[in-house]
Amino acid sequence: MDGKPILNVKSLKEQVYEYLREQMRRGGILPGSAIDMEETSKKLGVSKTPLRDALLQLEMEDFVTILPRRMVVVKALTEQDIRNSYEIIGALESMALLKAFDRMTAADLDRMASLNEAMAKAIGEDDFDAYYDRNLAFHNVFLSLCGNAGLVKIVNTLKKRLYDFPRSKGFVKEWEEVSIGEHQTLIDLLRAGRSLDAANHVRDIHWSFEVQERFVRRYYPSITEPAE
Repeated sequence: MDGKPILNVKSLKEQVYEYLREQMRRGGILPGSAIDMEETSKKLGVSKTPLRDALLQLEMEDFVTILPRRMVVVKALTEQDIRNSYEIIGALESMALLKAFDRMTAADLDRMASLNEAMAKAIGEDDFDAYYDRNLAFHNVFLSLCGNAGLVKIVNTLKKRLYDFPRSKGFVKEWEEVSIGEHQTLIDLLRAGRSLDAANHVRDIHWSFEVQERFVRRYYPSITEPAE
């Protein structure tokens, strides 16, 4: 025995879901394209049941639309989708920060500061993947302390929809630098004990579509208005 597990502990549905999400992230499955269930199930060597279950989860997360006759269309991201996501994330992260404030320690704030510095380093090295991962970790410091797993799940799903569909090979460097500055302002407000001002900053600046719009339009040059 070589010590390796014999069975994959993840369900087939989870494995199929992760495969489809990775294809979306890497651009193997593009917005506006169709997913052929017959072809995909054969390619993965699974029955249609775990594939259908994975697609149902993706539909709940707003990545695909399942139509009659086994037709599955990958949804394109519209300007209204982005506006709505910013509004929801801003409201939920603001609430999460208020709920987490009394549980946050000096070590948590030091962790956020360290991650923000690491983000600046990643931008200096033109490493957007590292920046992205550290950005998620920065926000997860307070999200993980809010005591509401459902809220965290919604926020993280919306972020996947915004930034991982597919993951842009480039980035708007000025935006990332501004974002790092906004993070520093957030840290300063939290260190000063100004929880309400910190929560407002997250909602009304960091996740305001109107404030970030000039960068959003550069990052998503092909965003479309939803059909009437």
